[in-house]
Amino acid sequence: MRYTETELQQSLLVLYPVLRSLPPAQLVALCQAATLLELPASSELFAERQACKGFPLILRGTIKVVKSSRGGREMVLYRVPPGDSCIITSSCLLAGSAYSARGIAETPLSLLLLPIFLFDELLAGSRPFRDFVFQLFAERIAELMQLVEEVAFHRLDQRLAKLLLARGDTLHCTHQALAEELGSVREIVSRLLKGFADEGFVSLAREQIIVIDQTGLRQLADAGR
Repeated sequence: MRYTETELQQSLLVLYPVLRSLPPAQLVALCQAATLLELPASSELFAERQACKGFPLILRGTIKVVKSSRGGREMVLYRVPPGDSCIITSSCLLAGSAYSARGIAETPLSLLLLPIFLFDELLAGSRPFRDFVFQLFAERIAELMQLVEEVAFHRLDQRLAKLLLARGDTLHCTHQALAEELGSVREIVSRLLKGFADEGFVSLAREQIIVIDQTGLRQLADAGR
């Protein structure tokens, strides 16, 4: 998607209202100094142990942040939609460290990458921007703590039932994608889904799962709570 300079500024102000606190000249300078990136779905935006190149402002699409194990298993930590930003990137910029996870374009992606010097200037000189960054830290840490609680204290079948309920009546996805969401492996998730189908909770087809019995799934998801 092509943006004129005016369209880019307008999109930024709509998605990131915190930037309205900047003087107009500083907003123009920000757009001119930043790099506009257009990436197709499944592209890797950053990788583990890679140096951080800047602070992303998402205009369109979603970034999926994934942690990989040595054995090749993956788990989705969180997603970054338009108007949000990536706390792993923020922590890398603040600490001068490398990435500890991968960032993947889950959909076609448009983003504005602020250079490091500009991120530092905004963090030091703009209290609203600084508050925005640290508020994101607080919100994302709360989400990650909830994820840790789910992994540590709930069975995989309960977590799978909860995930299916959150996605609506019909899911168009692979068993591998669900396994990545749950930090498991495809074979185990497929076995659990077959058990759900045998119980009458869901109906399975190729890359499609239809929830038939929401009540039964909800009872399973809430078991032991």
